[in-house]
Amino acid sequence: MPLLRCLLALLLLALAACAPLESRPGGGHAPLVLISIDGFRADYLQRGITPNLAQLAASGARAEGMRPAFPSLTFPNHYTLVTGLYPDHHGIVNNIFRDPDGERTYVYKDSHTTADPAWWGGEPIWVGAEKHGIRTATMFWPGSDVAIDGVRPSHWMKYDGRVSTVRRVDTVLRWFDLPPRERPRFLTLYFDQVDHAGHDFGPDSPEVNAAAADVDAAIGRLLAGLNKRGLIDKVNLVVVSDHGQAATSMDRVLYMDELIDLERARYVTLGIVAGFRPQPGDSAAVARQLLAPHEHFRCWRKEDLPPDFHYGSNPRIPPLVCLADEGWVFSTRAWVSRKKGQLSRGEHGYDPALPQMRALFVAHGPAFVPGASIPVFDNVNVYPLLAHLLGVPPAPNDGDLAVTAPLLKSAR
Repeated sequence: MPLLRCLLALLLLALAACAPLESRPGGGHAPLVLISIDGFRADYLQRGITPNLAQLAASGARAEGMRPAFPSLTFPNHYTLVTGLYPDHHGIVNNIFRDPDGERTYVYKDSHTTADPAWWGGEPIWVGAEKHGIRTATMFWPGSDVAIDGVRPSHWMKYDGRVSTVRRVDTVLRWFDLPPRERPRFLTLYFDQVDHAGHDFGPDSPEVNAAAADVDAAIGRLLAGLNKRGLIDKVNLVVVSDHGQAATSMDRVLYMDELIDLERARYVTLGIVAGFRPQPGDSAAVARQLLAPHEHFRCWRKEDLPPDFHYGSNPRIPPLVCLADEGWVFSTRAWVSRKKGQLSRGEHGYDPALPQMRALFVAHGPAFVPGASIPVFDNVNVYPLLAHLLGVPPAPNDGDLAVTAPLLKSAR
């Protein structure tokens, strides 16, 4: 009899391993796909050019918008979405920044620097999931190709912007076709086309509309693929963006080399958020110059930044931080000359409270209440929602599941 019981137990374990993920004993949480449309401003959804997204929003759950973390830039916010930490706390404080000693520089486009796990604090959702035995797969996401805490997703792709929207979707669908033991239960899908078009042509351009329509068609392809596999009602989808976009022009450039002596204050980046480290002995003079009232921008000592920015304590943030008014850009005469006057026509990084910076949030699937809606919320609250949907204990974070709970059937 003991031998018979052992054989029966082994048989049950084998059957559980071969069962679909959504019906596996002890793992009843549905598969979850987190989709990011970089630079998709919340009000783009009202333009009538994204029917698949509009249908997901109408038949699923949504927010009126989502406030990005400060600064409203791509890498800080994508990492906030998957850790629930403000950039001040997870350490990716800008797209480009330096360690306090100035010896090392993080550059978001340089894989030699981004691949170093020492830059990345907190615990992204795929790391927590893998630690709890949930296989994950990332079709691009900042940080997902890095061995954070020694862990990578079971399946991951090194970022390549040349990969078409169709190939990205088809890769995700192939992951759903893997044998049960290899099949991920958490997946990401990242699109950058809308953001690129916004920078190159401006947020109100036909090119942005075309890029949004292309991404929407790719999401339609994903939905069709899930439907073909009998999964359309068994998969939770969370569709977000990292920030919005505001129109800029050559008439709204702040030439910092004409306003202050850049020999006395080192900067890493200009753009929308400019950080300065005065040279030894020049701190007082540089501070007087920058902290004085200026047209179209404002500066603070890092410890005096507005509390709702949740920014200023991380040692990677320079002592003086300046923020341009919406539509204005920090630059230098030399930089504009090198670019031959061809600066971006759209930008982000501005105050997250501005409507133009507002990001997208749409959710659909068995966990969500059809037609439910909540007001604009801070994007740190996405991570606890993801952890809840996967059934994993959330790592320490700045979010609160109560914010998105009205969208969940489990909260009703």
